[in-house]
Amino acid sequence: MSVNMRNVALFGVVAVLIILEGIMGSWNTALGIVNMGLISAILALGVNMQWGYAGLFNVGIVGFVALGGLAPVLVSTAPVLPVWTGGGAFRIIFALLVGAGVIGAAIFAYGRLSGRARVASILAILIGGFFLFRAIMDPGVDVVEAFDPATNSNIGGLNLPVLLSWPVGALFAAGAAWVIGKTALGLRSDYLAIATLGIGEIIISVMKNEDWLARGVKNVIGLPRPVPYEVDLQASPAFAEWAARFGSDPVTASTVVVKLCYAALFIAVLGIIMIGAQLALNSPWGRMMRAIRDNETAAEAMGKNVTRRHLQIFIIGSAICGLAGAMMVTLDSQLTPGTYNPLRFTFLIWVMVIVGGSGNNWGAVLGGFLIWFLWVKVEEWGPGLMNFLTSGMADGALKTHLQDSAAHMRLLTMGLVLLLVLRFSPRGLIPEK
Repeated sequence: MSVNMRNVALFGVVAVLIILEGIMGSWNTALGIVNMGLISAILALGVNMQWGYAGLFNVGIVGFVALGGLAPVLVSTAPVLPVWTGGGAFRIIFALLVGAGVIGAAIFAYGRLSGRARVASILAILIGGFFLFRAIMDPGVDVVEAFDPATNSNIGGLNLPVLLSWPVGALFAAGAAWVIGKTALGLRSDYLAIATLGIGEIIISVMKNEDWLARGVKNVIGLPRPVPYEVDLQASPAFAEWAARFGSDPVTASTVVVKLCYAALFIAVLGIIMIGAQLALNSPWGRMMRAIRDNETAAEAMGKNVTRRHLQIFIIGSAICGLAGAMMVTLDSQLTPGTYNPLRFTFLIWVMVIVGGSGNNWGAVLGGFLIWFLWVKVEEWGPGLMNFLTSGMADGALKTHLQDSAAHMRLLTMGLVLLLVLRFSPRGLIPEK
């Protein structure tokens, strides 16, 4: 079997698994796997660009995804007018500008001064700026968070179309990547890993605790959608009549139609990113990036600016992760900061890239679909498998322990899949050419 036929067969296996889920289980579940598989594939593509193209180890993926998820709230929700007319929101914005000015002044002092004068000036700027920032910020936050805590307590958004939030989410993540990259990319790769890990946790902590921004752990629900809500379709007599022609009830038909609409949007986005990624990979720029990845010293000797190229690819990959984060929040129609955790949005994405084949864009897509399918289905298969394995055991502490451990089958399965791939196909299911 040729390499191309083998790759097609691998995608065919995943397609068959999803189709069987629709036939034997539920088409709603199957389409849900498809939609999240598409988003996972986009995430895997972003990480594959950083690791597969340039060898950059990003362990703060969750932070970039969360920043992207913040965009639909700030872009597409309606502004909370009372907190703006009351002055609270304006104070917050002014405080943020003051904070940016303080950082800029510290950077200016660092570049212009030296010795003890530099240290004293920077300390004075930062300490004085901190107290000034808090003096302006805290009263504004109190005003915003005190307004209608049950439904608002945040500044709201710009009330723009939700699709505009997707590129904005990419810009948010790209901005954070630029800050991290300018700080850490000139150092050893392990420093980049530490920096991304720390920044990711900081971003999640801010989103959980700053209610004025996006309600924190109280969550933002009912976000605008680029497709109709199911209840709106169910209330339409024309749609109910249309569903009846196919022998379906309006509830089931509405969920299937909405997921199909999302799938069409996500396929379009994945297709655009995939075309761009393939063109970039096969261009002189892509060959240069891989040459830098394989031997930075030789690339520098050839006159290549390694740090600058690393910054480029780090920003591009992070922007794609931010885009996927915005798409995910739009799919769920809600932002829940408490659900962002490194296991789901960092470890799992790395498994997708490694299993699919780092350095190969098609491998990243395959890994995204395959691993997400397993992640969803193992939760369902785990208890049944454990009950079957312990069916012949006498009741007791060991049997109870094994049955309770079914909750951890996801992690066991991901680890097992990763070990098997690394043992029998260490370059992934679809290796880099």
